[in-house]
Amino acid sequence: MKLTNLLATSAVALFATYFIFGNAITAVASEDKEILYWVAPMDPNYRRDKPGKSPMGMDLIPVYAGEDAGGSTVTISPAVVQNLGVRTAMSERTRLWRGIDTVGYVDFDESKVSHIHLRTEGWIEKLVIESEGDRVKKGEFLFDVYSPLLVSAQEELVTAIATGNKNLIAASKERLSALGISDKQIRELQKTRKVKQIISVYSPQDGVVSHFPVRDGMFVKPTQDVMTLADLSSVWLLAEVFERQAEWVEVGQPAEVRLSYIPGRVWKGKVEYIYPTLDAKTRTLKVRLRFDNPGEKLKPNMYANVKIFGGAKEDTIVIPLEALIRTGREERVIIALGDGRFEARKVVAGIESGEYVEILEGLDANEKVVTSGQFLIDSEASMRASLNRMSDPRDAENSDASDSSAKTVSGNGVIQEINADENTVNLKHEAIDALGWPAMTMDFSVMPDVDLSKLSVNEGVMFQLEKHGDSYMITAIHSMEGEM
Repeated sequence: MKLTNLLATSAVALFATYFIFGNAITAVASEDKEILYWVAPMDPNYRRDKPGKSPMGMDLIPVYAGEDAGGSTVTISPAVVQNLGVRTAMSERTRLWRGIDTVGYVDFDESKVSHIHLRTEGWIEKLVIESEGDRVKKGEFLFDVYSPLLVSAQEELVTAIATGNKNLIAASKERLSALGISDKQIRELQKTRKVKQIISVYSPQDGVVSHFPVRDGMFVKPTQDVMTLADLSSVWLLAEVFERQAEWVEVGQPAEVRLSYIPGRVWKGKVEYIYPTLDAKTRTLKVRLRFDNPGEKLKPNMYANVKIFGGAKEDTIVIPLEALIRTGREERVIIALGDGRFEARKVVAGIESGEYVEILEGLDANEKVVTSGQFLIDSEASMRASLNRMSDPRDAENSDASDSSAKTVSGNGVIQEINADENTVNLKHEAIDALGWPAMTMDFSVMPDVDLSKLSVNEGVMFQLEKHGDSYMITAIHSMEGEM
């Protein structure tokens, strides 16, 4: 159904183009150009030497002498140009600043993060931290731990001191150090020779508690994280750069950061690090910026708008990005030639930066491109090009003979109405590429030998069309499973 809706939308646009431009073009061109012949808007093979209606009931479109051979030039009356609000801009040969506009998020500066683990299993006592977000100072008491292994290791050192064996003393001290006992605590034990049942743990840095999975009295093992401390005096900002812009970014480039919760304030920084791999899902390259954070205004997990200044590309053709038409298969711009004449021209676009795009091929400096209303003009130019590609004006005099030849095509659709008395059926059909028809709803005459009695409204069908005279008639129609 999405495909049908898209095709239906295209048909509406094409009809709008026809009704907007048909009369306007006729009005301008009829003043000073000779009409060669008239053609059906939806069937380029249907030609006449005078005005009239197409088999679908649409007014025939005139084709004028001297029109662009490729069919890419159209002429529009000044009134229509004004009503459409057509705006133009000049292409320029200039420098294009490769600004990267993206988003990012604030994260902890990982060089200022500490994870506290015990090096032996034991029980936590006298825990002074109450919740995540609590602030601590370097050297501040955090909690006590009771561990039988720590008690026995202290006893070994006291015994070694009593024997006076220097090698045994050194080995005992190294074991205590390996178990996480500080040098200060070891020196105190050597001095007092009193084994402590409880060992105190102190903060290794200033910061806030960012992770706190334990509680007072819990039994913990070395694999368990007791808590994480993070210093917010500086933070990282991780930005995502699209794959197509990955080549622009370099370490040391200036950057600006804006956050929605402080409107108007700009943080200025530099690219500190570019990660070596792209994210496989988002196809983006992660870039790291670092900012000092006095007052802790930047808080982890905040989203930010980031602009990285990637330098300039010199001496290149630049146009406003809104002037570029992308069809999926090619890129085009509409050139304003003056006197109401417009040309659709194929181009090759390069890098985009902000509101501008680079043009590598197809455009020179100081050409006037259309920046508003170009899609309707492009639709008209495309229709003209199709007419000229599919037909030759020299064959106009033989068109009546060619129209009588039978041409069979097939299509899919959904029945909207069946008129058995007049032997017609109204179909909402998909695009019929062989005839150049977009998706639309229309009446079809049915050949007398076609049985409509087994068909019903809203039923999906396959059908065949054959040209008879000036119109196409259904020669076969069959129900198909499912709907469009």
